Amino acid sequence: MRDAWRLAVGTLTVLPVPPPRVVGPRTAGWAMALAPAMGLLTGVPVLVVLLVLHGRSSPLLASVLAVAILALLTRGLHLDGLADTADGLGSGRPAEQALALMRRGDVGPFGVVTVVLVLLLQVAALASEIGSGRGPAAVLVALVVSRLALPLLCSRGVPAARPDGLGSVVAGSVSRPQLAVAAAVAVLAVACAGWLAGDGPAGVVRLGLAAVPALLVAAGLAGHCVRRLGGVTGDVLGAGVEVAFGTCLVVLALT
Repeated sequence: MRDAWRLAVGTLTVLPVPPPRVVGPRTAGWAMALAPAMGLLTGVPVLVVLLVLHGRSSPLLASVLAVAILALLTRGLHLDGLADTADGLGSGRPAEQALALMRRGDVGPFGVVTVVLVLLLQVAALASEIGSGRGPAAVLVALVVSRLALPLLCSRGVPAARPDGLGSVVAGSVSRPQLAVAAAVAVLAVACAGWLAGDGPAGVVRLGLAAVPALLVAAGLAGHCVRRLGGVTGDVLGAGVEVAFGTCLVVLALT
C-alpha cells in the first residue's frame, strides 16, 4: 500500500515523495483508487484561499486564483493531457499517427482552443458558485468527483492504447473492490461537503447528483478514445479529469 500512496501522490500532485519500489497491477490499481483522496489533498490549499478571500475580492478573482492553484498543485498534468488528447482526436489521423501526435511536446491549435474553453468554463462556473456562497463545497466535490473518474476509466476491461507510458501501467488495473473503495471515499466527501455547507440533505443530494453527468462525460470521452485510438493513455486520463471537473462545476452552477 505504501507504493500505491507514493505512486498516487507523485503522479497526481506536485508533492515530492520517494518513487514506488514496485509498480505492478495491484499497486497501480490502488494508486488509482486513492485518486479521490488526492483530490481532497489538493483541495485543502484551495479551500484556504477561498476562505481568506471571502468578502475581500470578487468571485471571479477568487475563482481564477483557485483554478490557477490547482494547475500548480498538479503540475498542469491533467491540462497537458487534455491538450494532447484534443490534438490527437482533432487531427483526424489514423490511430497510430494520432497517438504519435499526442506524444509530441508541442501543443497544436485544437489543444490550445480546448484548454482555453475548458478553463473558461471552470472559472465561470466556480465564480458563480463562489458568488452564491457555495464555492468551497463546489470545488471540493468537483475535485473528488473528477478524481473518481480515474479509477472508473482504469477499471478492468479498459485497454491501453499503447504498450508504454502511464496508460499502459494503470489501464485495466482497478478491480471492483478497489473501485468500490474509491466510490466510498467520494460519497463520504460529498456528504461532508454538503454538511459543512449547511444546506442539509437537499444540499447533499444536489452535490451528489452533479457527479453523475461529470462521470458520464469522462466515461464518454474514454469510450470514444477506446474506439478511436484503441484504448486509453495517460493523456486521456488527464483529459477525463479535466472534463469531469468542469462538468461538475457547470452542473452545480446551473442547479
